[in-house]
Amino acid sequence: MKIGILGTGAYGLSLALSFLENTSDITMWTKLEKEYRELIEKRENTKVLPNIKIPMDISFTLNIEEVMKEKDIIVIAIPTEYIDGILKDMNTYYTNQIILIASKGISEDGLFVRDKIKTFVSQDKIAVISGPSFAIDLSNHVPVGLSLASSSQETMNVVENALAGRRLKLRKTEDVLGVEICGAIKNVIAIASGMLDGMGYPISTKAMLITESLHDIKSMIHSLGGDKKTILSFAGFGDLLLTCTSEKSRNYSFGRTIGIGNQEDIKQYMENHTVEGLTTIYGMKQVMEKNQIEMPVVSLISDIIHQKKKPSALLDFLIEKE
Repeated sequence: MKIGILGTGAYGLSLALSFLENTSDITMWTKLEKEYRELIEKRENTKVLPNIKIPMDISFTLNIEEVMKEKDIIVIAIPTEYIDGILKDMNTYYTNQIILIASKGISEDGLFVRDKIKTFVSQDKIAVISGPSFAIDLSNHVPVGLSLASSSQETMNVVENALAGRRLKLRKTEDVLGVEICGAIKNVIAIASGMLDGMGYPISTKAMLITESLHDIKSMIHSLGGDKKTILSFAGFGDLLLTCTSEKSRNYSFGRTIGIGNQEDIKQYMENHTVEGLTTIYGMKQVMEKNQIEMPVVSLISDIIHQKKKPSALLDFLIEKE
């Protein structure tokens, strides 16, 4: 099995280490010369995954054709906001491989990654993985569970055989849309959970937020044509719980900075970190408007971040929410 991975960030590298349990033919692509040189010379990405050495079995390239040529599975593991920049090259070198989407989130135009690649990839060749999994935990091979979604059982079987291992469990589902929604919206809820922490509120209040959010996400999945049961999957409750309770989450940490309220710290955090939830807010508002559905917590968090509404408005929202 030959694997090509687009992206050499923390999650892409951790997935490469997981694939390595089943195959030794793995090539990873980055467009960043500095990142490429460090990976070649030090076998490590010290910025995003320090102290994790990358075995020589995993090769690296700056050439996107090389990472896609003659591969069985192509993994997309770059931030969703940067997907548009590689679509033309992907289309040029795509030769009917399975595309495994590991990028969580939705772009500002309201489209998931699957929406963008299905113009040149058939639906039965697309799969999505999502779930409660920090890159460092995957890299250290602790027990982790992920949802694996595709419209094709055959595609899911191929991915499972290549990726699942002694400490990585995959639960299969055909609800691709539900898994995508969960993987995106949890980033927004994590910002809100971080706000509660920053304001000094305990886990009890965060548990209230998580519970209310589960109901709203379930309703959104159903309204858009997905399976409501997906909210109880690794991609749903599992990822929401992890992201909303851990400072390892950039979205949670960003929300905590907002809750504390130091404007300079907020500005610096946004300049130095990729906060997926910020892009997701724009994208989810597009989805809500297009499909005439509501998820007030998304609008509220947007108002707190962009309209300077006080984070304490989140408390009133939770109490008054029907």
